[in-house]
Amino acid sequence: MGILDKHKILETNATLLLAGSLFVVTIGGIVEIAPLFYLENTIEKVEGVRPYSPLELAGRDIYIREGCYVCHSQMIRPMRDEVERYGHYSLAAESMYDHPFQWGSKRTGPDLARVGGRYSDAWHVDHLINPQSVVPESIMPKYGFLMDRVIEPEFIVERLETDRMVGVPYSDEMLAEAAADFMAQANPDADTEGLMARYPKAVVSNFDGQASLTEMDALVAYLQVLGTMVDFSTFQPDPMR
Repeated sequence: MGILDKHKILETNATLLLAGSLFVVTIGGIVEIAPLFYLENTIEKVEGVRPYSPLELAGRDIYIREGCYVCHSQMIRPMRDEVERYGHYSLAAESMYDHPFQWGSKRTGPDLARVGGRYSDAWHVDHLINPQSVVPESIMPKYGFLMDRVIEPEFIVERLETDRMVGVPYSDEMLAEAAADFMAQANPDADTEGLMARYPKAVVSNFDGQASLTEMDALVAYLQVLGTMVDFSTFQPDPMR
């Protein structure tokens, strides 16, 4: 009996085919998954990457709530055209504290992985209020209503605690100062020494220019930190990874 005849037996017997398929999938799964249990970390740690500040985290929640991820990815692929347009390719470590990550699968608008610091706060506010005022060809909807939604740190401690449960290294001090840090980041006149020590490179600003702290402040704070944590002028990738 040749090998084709033996294969025919497997193909014409549903039970044998199912058993054979399960065997192959099991072996493949073991080979792919088992080594991960013996690795201390599957993500290369990169200097500068930190958890989001309370205000940035609130802004990220607004970003997700409004569906911004549907049109804007946050992942720069290591291809010449992408790197020249958007900057250094994205590192896995830059998303290690994202729950969920915002890599995206479609770009109606540009990638936002490195949008932090690229535009002023005023530009972001104008763009969110009326996208066409700064990008005439934009089809982005208007988000001016965020200026009218006052935001409070009422549940920010619980929000940080939730992320800590899934591995984000928020310390007890970060939890204790969460409400104060939340308010201070949008107030340039506040004492932000502790905030900056806990969250290096956090942008402190009255983002929307209003006296009250709004959802617009939070969203712009989040946008302004994207891609700014890692110093790529000194970053050297691990050759073993």
